[in-house]
Amino acid sequence: MQYTCSFSNTAVDLLMLTPKILIVDDDLRIQSLLKRYLCDQGFVVETVGDGEQMTKKLAMSHFDLIVLDWMLPGEDGLSICMRLSNDDNSPPIIMLTANGTEDSRISGLEVGADDYMAKPFNPRELVARIHAVLRRRPQLLPAAIPVNNKPPMKFGPYQINFLERCLYKDNCKINLTDSEFALLKVLADYAGTPLSRERLGYLIDGRVLDPLNRSIDLQISRLRRLLESDPTKPSYLQTVRGLGYMLVFNADSE
Repeated sequence: MQYTCSFSNTAVDLLMLTPKILIVDDDLRIQSLLKRYLCDQGFVVETVGDGEQMTKKLAMSHFDLIVLDWMLPGEDGLSICMRLSNDDNSPPIIMLTANGTEDSRISGLEVGADDYMAKPFNPRELVARIHAVLRRRPQLLPAAIPVNNKPPMKFGPYQINFLERCLYKDNCKINLTDSEFALLKVLADYAGTPLSRERLGYLIDGRVLDPLNRSIDLQISRLRRLLESDPTKPSYLQTVRGLGYMLVFNADSE
């Protein structure tokens, strides 16, 4: 019988802060055993059996780490790892393989795996390696944490999905970096209200910006290139002189 993790409704906010692991392995026994053990260690876990199912899962939800088997039907783990390593938004990867030779380990690391384990392995060691990899990765900005009880927000041809941490335009998905999504989420939460650079910085990650810091301006410019047909004449992400930046939901599409 497949093991599943269940959480009460009152634990939703805590769940969003819990590392979410995707296991990609075609061996159903290994899937079940790893899911049970990692759930018992406090992780949120989902499983798939091949690269195609993995791609669909990644398109639907955010994961903090992937445990990826080398030998898979269809696209193998090495090819998958190479493909994901070219995406700055992809989760870190721990690769599993029955081939424990040094050449195989080096090959896995060379194509972008963050760590590598040979089968059979001790599940305790896998947990230790997961924690080590997560510690090495940049922490998710507080404002970029997925929210599963917040309905999508629509403006013009766009829709912000707060669970997937992405933007859709006419049903076409636009992947955002953590910093881009965090900024867009704060602007959406305060839509129609001008926010200064200092206020935006505080709402995004609690930092107090130096008055001369222009990092927010650069992020605004990047978002405008995504949102506006003419970034020099913004309709949605507007500048309010002397007050800051404001997201306008009822702007006319250009």
